[in-house]
Amino acid sequence: AAALRLDAPLGEASLSLRASAYDEERGSGLVGARSSASGHLLSATAAKRPQDGDYGWRLQAWRRESDFANTSVAVAADRNATAPANDQYETPATGWGVNAALRRASRDVAGGRLEWEVGADARFNEGETRERFRFNPEEGAFTRDRVAGGETSVAGLYGEASWRDDLWLVAGGLRLDGWKNENGRRLERDRADGAATLDETDPDRSGEVVSARLAARRFIGGGWAARGAAYSGFRPATLNELHRPFRVGNDLTEANAALVPETLQGVEAGLAYEGPIAAFGATLFWNRIEDAIVNVTIGEGPGTFPRAGFVPAGGVLRQRQNAGTIEATGIELTARRSLPGGLSLDGAVSVTDARMDGGSVAPQLTGLRPAQAPIWSATAGLDWRASERLTLAAQARYESKRFEDDLNSRVLGAAVVVDARAEWRMTPAALIWVAADNLFDKAVEVSETGTGVEGYAPPRTLRLGVRWTY
Repeated sequence: AAALRLDAPLGEASLSLRASAYDEERGSGLVGARSSASGHLLSATAAKRPQDGDYGWRLQAWRRESDFANTSVAVAADRNATAPANDQYETPATGWGVNAALRRASRDVAGGRLEWEVGADARFNEGETRERFRFNPEEGAFTRDRVAGGETSVAGLYGEASWRDDLWLVAGGLRLDGWKNENGRRLERDRADGAATLDETDPDRSGEVVSARLAARRFIGGGWAARGAAYSGFRPATLNELHRPFRVGNDLTEANAALVPETLQGVEAGLAYEGPIAAFGATLFWNRIEDAIVNVTIGEGPGTFPRAGFVPAGGVLRQRQNAGTIEATGIELTARRSLPGGLSLDGAVSVTDARMDGGSVAPQLTGLRPAQAPIWSATAGLDWRASERLTLAAQARYESKRFEDDLNSRVLGAAVVVDARAEWRMTPAALIWVAADNLFDKAVEVSETGTGVEGYAPPRTLRLGVRWTY
C-alpha cells in the first residue's frame, strides 16, 4: 500500500490532494481458498476557514476504484479434503462523491460564540460481481456463470451549528437525504451452452430519510463535565447486500434487492474528567435500529432451493432481510494517564446488551442476540516516547464470546489480541515504522459453518512503512 498527500496554500484558502493505492493477497487456511484485493483512491479538497464574523467554504470531490477476487471451497465430511465451491474472479466497483459547504463563525451571540455550516453532498456507487459456481467433480469444472450488480446513490442537504460559552457547548444538525437503488440485474448462464438459467432485472427503488442530532455539554468545575445527546441516522444497503450472493463452506447467503435502509435512533448521557495528567469518561447509551439488515436463516441442507440451488448436508441457506429491530443498551468507560519518562496508558471497556425483535418478518429471532455482537469488549494501550526519535506502542484488544449466526446456534470463542508498533524518526521530515498485528499469532475465531469448520482472523502480520513530509 502507498499514500501521497499534498497540502498547499491557495490564496486565503488551502488545497489538499490525496492519492492512495493498495494490492493485497491472502489465504484462508483451506486448500484452494484464496483472495486478492486491489484499488486506488483520489481526493481533492479546497477550503477557506471562517474568520470571526466572516464566511468560509469547502469543496470536496473523491473517486475510488476497487476490485476483489475470491475462491471458496466446500469441506469434505471427514475434513480431509476440499472441493471448489465458487470462483469470484472479478468484482469491479467504482465510487465517487462531492461535498459543498458554506460556513460562518460569529462571536457575541447570546453571550457565546456561534458557528454554523450548511451544505450538500452526494455519493454514488456502481459495481458487479462476476463468478463461476456449481462445481461438477466429475467434469472437474464449474457449470454456471453469474453476473450481478447495480448502482446506488445518496444525496442530501444539511445544516449544523454549535454554540459555546465558558460553561456550555451545544451542537445540533439536521439532514434530508434521498437514496436510490437502480439498474439492478442478475444473470446466470449454463457454461456448456450459454443458456440463461436465471435472468432478473430488479425494479428501481428510492426514498427519503430525515435525520437529526442534538448534544450538550456543561463544565461543572474541577475538570469535570456532563454531557447528553440524542440522534438519529440511517444506513442504506450496500451493493453486496443488494445483489451479491456468497458462499462460505457449505453455507449459502442470498442477496436481496428489495432491502430498504436501516434507521437508527439513540440517546446517551455521560460524565467526563480532563486533568493535566489523567482523563476519565463514562457513557450510558441506548440505541434502536429499525429495519435492521440481517442474514436470516431460511433453509437447511441437504436440499434444492429457488435461486440459491443446492445446499449440501450440514449447510444452511440465509437471505439478507430487513428483519425487525435491534435494541442495544450499554455502558462505555474510558481512561488515560500520563506517566514520567514519556509513558502514557489508556484503556476502554464496553458492556452492551443487544437483543433482536424479528416482528412478523422473522419472529424466530425475537429475544436472540445479533450475530457477531459480543457483550464485553475492552482495549488497553501503552505508548512510550523512548527518545526524540524512537516511539514504541502496544495495544491489547479483548472480545467476549459471541454468536456467529442469527439463530444463536454457533458460538465464537473469546479472544485477546496484542498489536505493537515502533517508529523511528530519521530526519525532521522522514519517519520509518514497523508494526505487528496479532503479535502472538493467536487463533481468533471469526466464523463457523454448520459442519463445524472454523474461520479465523489473519495470523501474525508484519508491516513496514515510510512516511515523508515536505
